[in-house]
Amino acid sequence: MSLRLEKVNVKDVKLGSETSYKNGVVTVNKDELIEELKQDDRIGSIEIEVVKPGESVRIIPVKDVIEPRIKVEGEGELFPGLLGKVSTVGSGTTKTFNGMSVVTTGKLVGFQEGIIDMDGPGADYSPFSKTLNLVVNCEPVKGLKSHEHEEALRLAGLKAARYIAEACQDAQADEQEDYEALPVEEMKSKYPNLPKVGYVYMLQSQGLLHDTWVYGIDAKEIIPTCIYPTEVLDGAIVSGNCVSACDKNTTYHHLNNPIIKDLYARHGKDINFCGVILTNENVTLAAKERSSGYTAKLAEMLGLDGVIVSQEGFGNPDTDLIMNCVKIEDKGIKTVLVTDEYAGRDGASQSLADADPKADAVVTAGNANETIVLPPMDKVVGILETADSIAGGFEGSLRHDKSIEVELQTITGATNQLGFNKLGAIEA
Repeated sequence: MSLRLEKVNVKDVKLGSETSYKNGVVTVNKDELIEELKQDDRIGSIEIEVVKPGESVRIIPVKDVIEPRIKVEGEGELFPGLLGKVSTVGSGTTKTFNGMSVVTTGKLVGFQEGIIDMDGPGADYSPFSKTLNLVVNCEPVKGLKSHEHEEALRLAGLKAARYIAEACQDAQADEQEDYEALPVEEMKSKYPNLPKVGYVYMLQSQGLLHDTWVYGIDAKEIIPTCIYPTEVLDGAIVSGNCVSACDKNTTYHHLNNPIIKDLYARHGKDINFCGVILTNENVTLAAKERSSGYTAKLAEMLGLDGVIVSQEGFGNPDTDLIMNCVKIEDKGIKTVLVTDEYAGRDGASQSLADADPKADAVVTAGNANETIVLPPMDKVVGILETADSIAGGFEGSLRHDKSIEVELQTITGATNQLGFNKLGAIEA
């Protein structure tokens, strides 16, 4: 199985009379896009705006971020099981629009939603302050339940990304990335002398707006399973959760997972990247025991020498993280954990809710409790008053001058546990 990602480098985005791509510029017909999205009768009203890096703009509360892309060759469709038919992705050619994102916002669905500042100190913490963002601001119809509201907004973002990419699919690619995924035994034969490394990909799946979708299935309904890394890069996983914005994996993060890309960069050189194990994050102890045990078994069955384990979220999922670590280590397989910390605003508290001596190789993405003051922006897209309600904010976070005092956990992607951020730590 091989996947080619053709990357179209987007230099500007604007609104106009026709959705098209020309000379690095994506033009979007706002009225046509709104008409497409309003086919979902759960959405009452929609506003479309373009915001750009360096502009004095705040987007709040952010639900999801999606990179426009389209399948141009090979099996499968974009976002299988949600928009496209359920068929395996991860091979063929997919065209991506690099440097551009679709961002969804609007009325608060769950309190764990985020902020993207396009300028000022907050912009340094979110990767999406550097992308050209088409913001889809949706107001649901009255009386809509929270889970229906989340689904409507999730699908609206995916549809908007697909709409743009379909209209612009004839754009000439500026560069390409090629990825190969072979059955494990073939991979072992190809690089017999290199250590066999896998990736354990923990997906948020605690329910109650804490969900992730795999081929259209809620991840809390699955047992751990193996997947080709190219499937992840080709849209098999979609975000559907309202966890704290700092460490939430948006759909954009899944499509551009840096751990997978970094493992590929070293594949065949000093490691043999043998695949991805998807596992969920559960609520009950029995479910945690089941998934962590099954994850360790799969790592053993694959004959891995080492794994990287990435977490999503904090608190309760810390237990899943440590269980995965301990049980995999007990199989004689070395682990490296990637997480973030909730160590208090002074950084002096215990970083994780669980721990074990076997978790002795941990990469941190930063302390989400660190506070920051976000100065007023000239323009707000969304609802500014939610600053007092979202996770990391508090009553009085929104000041009279429209500045906001919050923890980093409010900023989308600030301490992302895939390492898709700028924060970390070193030992003094």
